[in-house]
Amino acid sequence: MKTKSLLLGLFCCCCISAEAQVLLNKGAGKNSFPIVSPSSKAVVCFDGKDEIVVRKSVSLFVEDVNRVTGQTLEVAEKEPGDVSARYAIIVGTIGESEWINKLAARNKIDTTSIAGGWERYLIEKVSNPVPGVKNAIVIAGSDRRGTAYGLLSISRAIGVSPWYWWADAPVKQLKQLNVNVNKYISNEPTVKFRGIFINDEDWGLYKWSKENFEKERGNFGPKTYAKVCELLLRLQANYLCPAMHDASMAFHRIPENRLVADSFAIVMGSSHCEPLLFNTASEWKRDKMGEWDYINNKTGVDKVLKSRVEECAPFENVYTLALRGLHDKAMNASNDMSDRKKMLQEALMAQRQMLVDLIGKRAEDIPQAFTPYKEVLDVYDEGLELPDDVTIIWPDDNYGYMKRLSSPKEQKRSGRSGVYYHSSYLGKPHDHLWMNTVSPTLMYEELRKAYDMTADRIWLLNAGDIKSCEFAVDYFLTMAFDINAFNFERAANYRTEWLCGMLGDEYREEYQDVINSFYKLAFERKPEFMGWGYQWATDKHGNERNTDTDFSFTNYREADIRLAEYTRIGSIVEKILNQLSDDHQKACFYQLLYYPVKGCELLNQMVLNGQKNRWYSIQQRAATEFLANKTKVCYDSLQIITDGYNSLLGGKWNHMMTMKQGFASSYFKLPELRTVSLENNASLGVMAEEEDILKGLKSFHSLPAFNTYLRRSYYVDVFNKGTAPLKWQANVSNDWIVLNKKTGETATEERIDVSIDWTKVPVGERVLGTLEISSANGEKENVYVSVFNPSSPSLAEMDTLFVEHNGYVSIDAASFHRKVENKDIKMITIPNLGVENTAIQLGNPVAPPQRTAGRSTPRLEYDFYTFEQGSVDVYTYVLPTFVLCKDRGYAGHEATNVETKYGVCIDEGPVMNPSTSSFEYAQLWYESVLKNCRINKTTLHIDKPGKHTVKIICGDAGTVIQKIVLDFGGMKRSYMGPRPTRNK
Repeated sequence: MKTKSLLLGLFCCCCISAEAQVLLNKGAGKNSFPIVSPSSKAVVCFDGKDEIVVRKSVSLFVEDVNRVTGQTLEVAEKEPGDVSARYAIIVGTIGESEWINKLAARNKIDTTSIAGGWERYLIEKVSNPVPGVKNAIVIAGSDRRGTAYGLLSISRAIGVSPWYWWADAPVKQLKQLNVNVNKYISNEPTVKFRGIFINDEDWGLYKWSKENFEKERGNFGPKTYAKVCELLLRLQANYLCPAMHDASMAFHRIPENRLVADSFAIVMGSSHCEPLLFNTASEWKRDKMGEWDYINNKTGVDKVLKSRVEECAPFENVYTLALRGLHDKAMNASNDMSDRKKMLQEALMAQRQMLVDLIGKRAEDIPQAFTPYKEVLDVYDEGLELPDDVTIIWPDDNYGYMKRLSSPKEQKRSGRSGVYYHSSYLGKPHDHLWMNTVSPTLMYEELRKAYDMTADRIWLLNAGDIKSCEFAVDYFLTMAFDINAFNFERAANYRTEWLCGMLGDEYREEYQDVINSFYKLAFERKPEFMGWGYQWATDKHGNERNTDTDFSFTNYREADIRLAEYTRIGSIVEKILNQLSDDHQKACFYQLLYYPVKGCELLNQMVLNGQKNRWYSIQQRAATEFLANKTKVCYDSLQIITDGYNSLLGGKWNHMMTMKQGFASSYFKLPELRTVSLENNASLGVMAEEEDILKGLKSFHSLPAFNTYLRRSYYVDVFNKGTAPLKWQANVSNDWIVLNKKTGETATEERIDVSIDWTKVPVGERVLGTLEISSANGEKENVYVSVFNPSSPSLAEMDTLFVEHNGYVSIDAASFHRKVENKDIKMITIPNLGVENTAIQLGNPVAPPQRTAGRSTPRLEYDFYTFEQGSVDVYTYVLPTFVLCKDRGYAGHEATNVETKYGVCIDEGPVMNPSTSSFEYAQLWYESVLKNCRINKTTLHIDKPGKHTVKIICGDAGTVIQKIVLDFGGMKRSYMGPRPTRNK
């Protein structure tokens, strides 16, 4: 093996790619520093009296160097001047480290720029820093975490990912380790407290800890939390809200847990329903403490909360002010909102006074947070008086959309605000616990908006079991550390950047291709929602009642396209997995891309093929049994790849992964499958594309009209309804009808692709032909072929226009013909978002609202051509975003600001104002969040056939438009509407 060295340019600390650019190099420049060379090894020097996390980070760094080189660095806790070394790494905290203090006093380093800062550090190479040391890398931190971040940033740069343990990211082996260090001074993180909440852990992390990793304890404990805290520290995070379900051991029931967290300098918090770090779900004992009831047992409640504050006071915490019921439910109280407000007000002020009395600091110097989650938001809106220094943590709606952000008045609060965001959720209308599929571009859009509205104090991610949410955790925390390092393009590409940082660039193009498709497909429908049932919707049944999906198998080839795309990306990850040889590389890839993609593919194949089986049974198709078997194979394969996950690396993650999460979900169950009684002989069946109603509509077969301006092909299914092979033949009435096959023999079915020879077809608006399909035993079926081939307008005249096709016009938002902007509103393209994979945002969400009726209001314009006149239903597909805040100022005469609004009009006609928002838990909200899309119907009018323009006008800035469909009466049922009809 050739001797290699690493060239490290430390120039930014915002993210993986920018924090440490690693280059292999044999040369040595003036800033080159050998950590491990054939002749020497650097000594790591620190002050043993420095913070505990400094000792911890030194130990981690030494282990990291050993992972890379196999060499163990010497660690010296001696005083400056007592160490003799040619090369040293000196690490310490300003004011706490004698090493750093002496270097600053001798003007070897200048710490003034970071002194007193929050989690800042400097790194530079220093010659002759102290007597006995010739050359040193000096890492000085403004505080304990800043010091640790600085040292561990070098670990990341030499090739040790923060995910080396949690995702088994491989570490490249090197014999020699050289780093090139340019002086670098970090900025403060853009969000002060950045962390995760472990939640709904019953089915994964809890079982894994209990049965595998911490088997000796049989539950969560210090060993598990040490790994969690190490991960957070390496990700430059600082905040943890521990698991709170009653199945897992409450964090504070094990005093050692607090010591573990403090050794990693992790600030402890608690979820929105755990007042003052007290876990009501598992720590409240009714037999000893009475009822959890603040009206009738105030003394008992206050007593346990005081005890908890006393236990935690020596440590760094963010204290949750809260009063919710047990198990994340509403607190028992009067239904009168004024009474509820009074009770909550009293409880919060009592909790605040406990903190002052027991910690001995001013209230405003003790970090406190209040989360108006679910019913608590209603109480807050009743006029709850929250102390100015308390941070308001605004929650999303559990599906990625921020429900509320700070009003202009709330933005002036000294406590500012934060966000509580979900990458995993258990609750109505449906859980999403198995696979994290929240769109990165949606996350950036919502979190950037929140940050710009003063949500810069606390960011908390509901990370479920951590496993399966690895990317979301990394992405969320990286944005929190430096959100200004992101834009929509980087958001869309970050998962590829993240994977390549761990697995190398060999498959970069494949990763990006797969990831782009993976998020688009899951954005349309998460895998957990494919059962299509609602949970807890009725007391008649305990579980979700699975049913057919809304994806159509005949209209717009919707289901077929989805299945084909999942098959395509599933094949790519399968191929990559088989090409990997290193066990850790394979295990890492399996967890971070293979299992998510293959799992979603198999689940969709199982559900949709099960639906197809039931649909085929109605038609008496011989392929019905084949589809049943295919569905069963997918069901079994899901278990096989899940077992494969749990058996990786000798069973390291055994019991971690399961599909069967939640109390009431059924999406993972084998679908209902049907059989058919086939005829003894071959029997001919025919179905044409877009024949979605099989009986009672028409007594003949016909294809959708072929349109010269789009020139698409359509299919006819020839299927067998008997047990003997079916021999068939197809004949056409005219030579301009083109078939890809004219004869065949099949036991099940074959598909004929039908197209038009446009050089031969007659000109006319009502051209008609026939396709005759016959079987060997004399059966015949005719399929009518309609062609729309008018003499005018010409193809050139229709160039780039969206064209009416079979009674509708479909428009993707990104393909606008014109945009009108002003100084406040700029149209923003969002990649990898929306049903057509690119969406358009009507201005920055924090920009002022616009008057949709204005003459020059910012807007998008789409030109289309129709052959109709009269009424048209205009469907606009938008992100289901909420109003920014409650206090939006004066709405104006005959106006409302309870809902968001945007304008829709055709030409210079009247402007209608649909909304993106809905009340949470309303039926409209249910439907919108499950499909990541609110679809609004607006009926407008067209005065005559010809070219027209549909306009989407900015009302509330930040509205995100995905798609527009104009229905003249021909649009068919489907889940996400027809494909765009642009004449390109």
